[in-house]
Amino acid sequence: MTGEPNPFGEVPPPEPVRVVVADDNPVVRAGLTALLTGRENVEVVAEAADGREAYGATLAHGPDVVLLDVRMPGVDGLAALPHLVPLTAVLMLTYSGESDIVHEALRRGANGYLVHGEFTPDELVAAVRDARRGRPHLTPTAAGTLLAQLRAGSAGSAVPVAGSGGSWSTEGRTSMENLSQLQPDVAQSVSDRSAYGLSAREAEIMELIASGMTNQQIAATCFISEKTVKNHINRIFAKLHSTSRSEAIAKWLGTGRNSAEEGVGRW
Repeated sequence: MTGEPNPFGEVPPPEPVRVVVADDNPVVRAGLTALLTGRENVEVVAEAADGREAYGATLAHGPDVVLLDVRMPGVDGLAALPHLVPLTAVLMLTYSGESDIVHEALRRGANGYLVHGEFTPDELVAAVRDARRGRPHLTPTAAGTLLAQLRAGSAGSAVPVAGSGGSWSTEGRTSMENLSQLQPDVAQSVSDRSAYGLSAREAEIMELIASGMTNQQIAATCFISEKTVKNHINRIFAKLHSTSRSEAIAKWLGTGRNSAEEGVGRW
């Protein structure tokens, strides 16, 4: 068996962690694949552009871990989760740190929730390796959301059980025999902002703005220049009829506040 010494006293290296990377952004997929492929004992066995492809790749390759985005066209991450969780460990890896989405992902069985921009490459690799062992990982936004829910007494179904191998309650999973019949799920329903007319990239950047990232951090996260970020922000502000970050965030999050958010300045 792997990890046990052979008759000559040699201990073979551990088997690599086999990973499927699921994200609709090809640049993000390529970046994650390159990052993980260059690490010892980690192997990316397939990529997927939506939840349906992630499910097919999981059936075909039997990975140890699936890195799963939330917002994807067709079958999104939350819709695919109940079908992936019985097959493998799933780590949500996304730009969205909204409390409803974090709560729902954990309730549906995700092993952890990582928000882009809140972890280093080494921390991502550690989370992937730990996911195979059943150890959950949460980046600060997700952890803060869960803590707030616990304090409010409303997070009972999303709490990891100590000593249970990192498993999460999955009560309320949907049961569907044909994955092809799935439609976009909670990620859209809890955050339907299509009325603003933002493109997919603009919505992605607006999520990062709402999370408190600077232009420099957004540029690094999205693999684009700061000038391109500013151009996107100009279009975002025009579509949201906003003149400042705080005003745009208030409209995007549906709070209706126009007062400045603490620590968030104009771009």
